[in-house]
Amino acid sequence: MLGEAVADAVDRIEDLGGFHSRFLPLRRAAVLSPLIIAIAAALGSWIASAIMLATLVPFALGMALAGTAAARAAARQLDALSRLSGLFVDRVRALPVIVGFGAQERISRHLADATREVAARTIDVLKVAFVSSAVIEFFAALSVALVALYCGFNLLGILPFPAPEKLSLGQALFVLVLAPEFYLPMRRLAAAYHDKQVGEAAVERLEALAPAVLPAPKVAIEGPPALRFDGVVIDYGETAIGPFTLDVAAGTSLALRGSTGIGKSSLLHALLGLAPIGKGRVLIDGRDAADVALSGHVGWAGQSVAFVPGTLADNIRLARPDAEDAAVEAVAHRAGLGPMIEARGQGLALPLDHRGSGLSGGERRRVGIARVLLKDAPLWLLDEPTADLDAGSAADIARILASAAKGRTVLIVTHSTELAAIADSEAVLS
Repeated sequence: MLGEAVADAVDRIEDLGGFHSRFLPLRRAAVLSPLIIAIAAALGSWIASAIMLATLVPFALGMALAGTAAARAAARQLDALSRLSGLFVDRVRALPVIVGFGAQERISRHLADATREVAARTIDVLKVAFVSSAVIEFFAALSVALVALYCGFNLLGILPFPAPEKLSLGQALFVLVLAPEFYLPMRRLAAAYHDKQVGEAAVERLEALAPAVLPAPKVAIEGPPALRFDGVVIDYGETAIGPFTLDVAAGTSLALRGSTGIGKSSLLHALLGLAPIGKGRVLIDGRDAADVALSGHVGWAGQSVAFVPGTLADNIRLARPDAEDAAVEAVAHRAGLGPMIEARGQGLALPLDHRGSGLSGGERRRVGIARVLLKDAPLWLLDEPTADLDAGSAADIARILASAAKGRTVLIVTHSTELAAIADSEAVLS
């Protein structure tokens, strides 16, 4: 589920904080501090020091048992929390559909059930944490008590076995002062043990999101590429489109025509790796498309033009964020946006929302063309750039593309015979 993956990528990073900032430093302290304190205690009583070291065995065993139970509880809690986060994200994405079908109550019940599951899993984790802390505190108190009994009975001379050493009051007090400090680092480690289990569970979920192996570096195209669609079948599961076999020579343009739904746009998506190829291959300069780095080398004008909140200049500059104002203004006028810019009186500072409100269909198409011109890429993919436009606007855009596309490799998906006429060749898909 996409929402669950997004939640894991965001929330599980935060779960690593306690593991790295608390547990790991305390683990190092729990290894070194007891040894140092035991050596110091041996100066006063080597038997008391041996008692301290011997009691580490049940202490470590208790931590191991508690840790195993805590690990299972933490993993179950993270699973439930990820499902809740993913469910919430996915339902927010589908909110218009939910409202449209009147499914608010049913979705609320789903979220309530997922929330109750998270609460139950959290209580399970807290139960394990409390029990494990109690067990560890018991062993720590018992160990200190054993040292205290030995020192007290040694001072009184009533040990039930022959004493291999005789302690003075100063030595006994010295050992008794050190005994609680001997277990303090491990008690702190036990308190932070939950951070370890949560952190390790988070790492497992994050590793599941990461690719098993790093992809090999891709080869960038250096100029207008030659394209070949070799028996390509685009498989959408229940629907398969193709096979298609097409060749586009480097630096030439090809118009793809055919009935609606035949697969023209899907071919462009397959070239970009956005459509699943069931059979065949897409080759770019003789290499498999998956091995070629097209990112940053493609000029795209789709059937719909996406906008971001900002100015007209900001939206054109999406194609090349480092473009100077003069270059943005030049392509805007070249794309035929000049009359609109002059009529609005705000120039390239014209504010736009995420829908491009206030622009006509033709003006939106011209913004898309301006982006392609600004990108100045060696490969252009144009998906119905003149659809739904009046004859005059369509002719203007066709004329702009005809002059600007020279020397590039261009694939044009269109139903328009006028736009297809500007291409070097034409293929009709059937």
